[in-house]
Amino acid sequence: MQVIPPALERLIIDLTRLPGIGQKTASRLALYLLRRPAAEALHLSTSLAELHASIQLCSRCFAFSENDPCQICEDSRRNDRLVCVVEAPGDLMAIEKTGSFGGVYHILHGVLAPMEGIGPDELKIRELFQRVRTQEIEEILVATSSTVPGEATASYLIDYLAGMPVKVTRLACGIPMGMDIKYADEHTLARAVESRQIIR
Repeated sequence: MQVIPPALERLIIDLTRLPGIGQKTASRLALYLLRRPAAEALHLSTSLAELHASIQLCSRCFAFSENDPCQICEDSRRNDRLVCVVEAPGDLMAIEKTGSFGGVYHILHGVLAPMEGIGPDELKIRELFQRVRTQEIEEILVATSSTVPGEATASYLIDYLAGMPVKVTRLACGIPMGMDIKYADEHTLARAVESRQIIR
């Protein structure tokens, strides 16, 4: 005998595919949505359906945006000679919340993980080096997380950039080893950006 209606069970299964959502949380969310007015569920489903149709990657920094280039790349008040390299769009959002960075970004969309088959070609690394070669960039702030893959990615970038006429800096104090920067509080992250260290 099936206790859970098939439509509800399908929703629970779909919700468990989201990161950090287990069976209990998925069940709780599904039941919550079921108890809400149908118009709310329809609004949510419309937002989800429009997500991929409305959002694209910025051709300059590879941030998620409804416009190309994105608002940050288009903003003439930003210093386009200072590029902050981050792993993911969530890292960009975390740094932007601090209000301490006035440059532009380059999103790698991941970190080097050879055991998982993720090398430089799977990330936006080639595009970063192309930016350095073709634009008048003065400083690259490497803002990968202080996890093992984040540090390996930073080392790879720093080694490659050593042969280019650009200053390379790294996030400084405040970010502990092993911490993903998107989870750092705003004040800690702002301090790390402001006191970045010159690598070479």
